[in-house]
Amino acid sequence: MTILILIYGLIIGSFLNVCIYRIPRSESIVWPGSHCPGCYTGLRWYDNIPVLSYFLLKGQCRYCREKISLQYPLVETLNAIVYIIMYYKFSFTIDFVFYSLLSSLLIIIGFIDLKEMIIPDVLVIGILVLTLIYKGVNYLLYGITANLLYSLGGMFIAGGMFLAILILSGGGMGDGDVTLIGALGFVLGIKYILLTVFLSFVIGAIISIFLLITKIKTRKDPIPFGPLIILGFFITVLLGEELINLYIDLLF
Repeated sequence: MTILILIYGLIIGSFLNVCIYRIPRSESIVWPGSHCPGCYTGLRWYDNIPVLSYFLLKGQCRYCREKISLQYPLVETLNAIVYIIMYYKFSFTIDFVFYSLLSSLLIIIGFIDLKEMIIPDVLVIGILVLTLIYKGVNYLLYGITANLLYSLGGMFIAGGMFLAILILSGGGMGDGDVTLIGALGFVLGIKYILLTVFLSFVIGAIISIFLLITKIKTRKDPIPFGPLIILGFFITVLLGEELINLYIDLLF
C-alpha cells in the first residue's frame, strides 16, 4: 500500500506543479495539456513522468533546452512524502483522504506564496469546501457530528487575530494570510488553530533571524507568511495533542 500511495502522491504532485504555475496567471489548469513554458511545445508522456523525467532530461526541455526549475521534482517528491506521512498517521481512512487532499492544496498555496507573494482566494475557498465535504461524509458514514460552532470559533478567532495584525501593522500581514488562517481555523477548531498560530510565529522568528544573520534578506525584504502558517498547521496535525500535553505538564 505504501508504494501505491507513493506513486499516487508523485502523480498528484505533478499536477500540483501545473496549478502552481497557472493559477496565479489565471490560466486553465485543465487545458492545454502540459507544455514547456519556454517554447510551448506539448510534452509527451515520457517527458512527464514525475521526478524521473527531470533527471532523464538533465533538468532541461527536450526541445528548446530551457532549464526546468528544480521546483518540479521537489513538489512531486514533497507531495508523495506528505501522503505517506498522512497514511502512517491515519491509516487508510477518510481522515487520510481528507488530510492528503488538504495537504496538496496547502502545497500549492505555499509555493505560490513563496513565488508570487499572493494566496489566491479560490484555493482558500477550496479548503473550506473540502472541509465541509469531509465533515458531511463523517456524519453520513460514521454518525460523527461535527461541532460547527467549534469550527466557526476557530475560523473567526484566528482570522480575527490576523486581521487585527493586518490593520495595526499597516500591511505587515497580507489579506491572504488572514483568509488562510481563518480557513485552517475552520478545519482545526479553536484549540488547535491557536497552537498553529503560535507555531507559525515561532517558526517565522527562527527563519527570519537566520535570513537576517546570513544576509539572505534584509529587514526591508518581505517574507511570505503563508508557508509559515502551513508548516505550523502540519506540525499541529501530526503532533498537536502531544505538544499541548507537554505544555500542560511543564506548566503544572
